[in-house]
Amino acid sequence: MPKIDSFLEGFHELVPADLISIFNPQELELLISGLPDININDLQANTEYQHYKPSDPQIQWFWSVLRSFSQEEKALFLQFVTGSSKVPLEGFGMLQGMRGIQKFSIHKAYGGSKLLPASHTCFNQLDLPEYTGEEETREKLLLALREGAEGFGFG
Repeated sequence: MPKIDSFLEGFHELVPADLISIFNPQELELLISGLPDININDLQANTEYQHYKPSDPQIQWFWSVLRSFSQEEKALFLQFVTGSSKVPLEGFGMLQGMRGIQKFSIHKAYGGSKLLPASHTCFNQLDLPEYTGEEETREKLLLALREGAEGFGFG
């Protein structure tokens, strides 16, 4: 690993290690790359649904909430469901997953509206509980994004 060691040595001459150590990998990615321009219409057009229909109220609330998010919140959401805050150059129709091109999917999460949304980044999948309104959808999604930014969960 001498090449990586040399790279890190040069990098740390420009940016001291103690300054970088305060950032987690997601924050560092956003710092280096900047906030992406996330086209929610493109994401919605390239979304698949399991046990939900696009016309279901929970799905309508979800898209309304996502459209209302700031760029930073949209980037956090993308990080939460895909593992990266980067938008594919060719758009969401070319979103990569564990099996190659894998569209974003929303699956109905059973177990009640007390659950938070969960994600499976290898599959670009969001498990969305059946919330009873748009405000509840917003609150639970934002809480999941904040909690999910702390590290990986397995479920």
